[in-house]
Amino acid sequence: MAVTGIIAAFGVVILVILGFNVTIVPQAYVYIVERLGAYRASWPTGLHLKLPYIEKVAKRVDIMEQVYDFAPQPVITKDNVTIMVDTIVFFQVFDAKLFVYGVANPLMAIENVCATTLRNVIGELELDQTLTGRDIINTKMRMIVDEATDPWGIKVSRVELKSITPPQAIIESMEKQMKAEREKREAILTAQGKKEAAILEAEGEKQAAILRADAVKEKIIREAEGEAQAIIAIQKAVAEGIKLVKEAGADEAVIRLEALKAFKEAAQGPANKIIIPSDIQGAAGVVAALGTIAKT
Repeated sequence: MAVTGIIAAFGVVILVILGFNVTIVPQAYVYIVERLGAYRASWPTGLHLKLPYIEKVAKRVDIMEQVYDFAPQPVITKDNVTIMVDTIVFFQVFDAKLFVYGVANPLMAIENVCATTLRNVIGELELDQTLTGRDIINTKMRMIVDEATDPWGIKVSRVELKSITPPQAIIESMEKQMKAEREKREAILTAQGKKEAAILEAEGEKQAAILRADAVKEKIIREAEGEAQAIIAIQKAVAEGIKLVKEAGADEAVIRLEALKAFKEAAQGPANKIIIPSDIQGAAGVVAALGTIAKT
């Protein structure tokens, strides 16, 4: 009975010890295990059992991508201007063993490497190039920092310059320059607007003048066409009258007499000038015809 109790107690102790030494590694973590103070293994996600009192979990390493925001760093450009640069780094641990044993303080090491690289890269650029060439600076820094952190098991995916702050005097000068540029653009836009308005007004006047000229032209053409049609109508009427006289059997003497009457009526009109035909013989013939008609 006593032996059974001892065995049961011993079994409980074993179970307790095993329970304290069973480890579950969660997702996106790697556990560094040491045996008697030396590196033993890197445990991935899952269930693991360590030897009690001999092995221990020395470090829990997060292998997800992490973001580290560094404090602003003073940097001197090539043209001797001191600027404050705020940097942010995106990195991921790809080797937990190197991350734990490669460097004492990985985050501080990354910050120092970034600060040194930032000074070297911006030191080769002037202020204007620094303000306008962020993409170039980011690319250069990422390549250099990533190569430097490889022995520590760290992969740098991106380096971004959050802000670049020049000295206050330069900021004021830049603000004045920007204000002058805005005023210049506004003046250009105003001048362009006036120019376009003047062009539109001139085009309107041109179109109006063309329309007026077309109207006058159309009026003259219509008046001319009306006069031409009137002349044609008169000629047709005269021709019809002559035709009727001839059809009535009137001889040449009658026709001349009618012409003389018309000449007489014209002479009695309001006009103060009479143009006598150059064919005087024709007029004499008319007189002779009148005599013949009178005798008849």
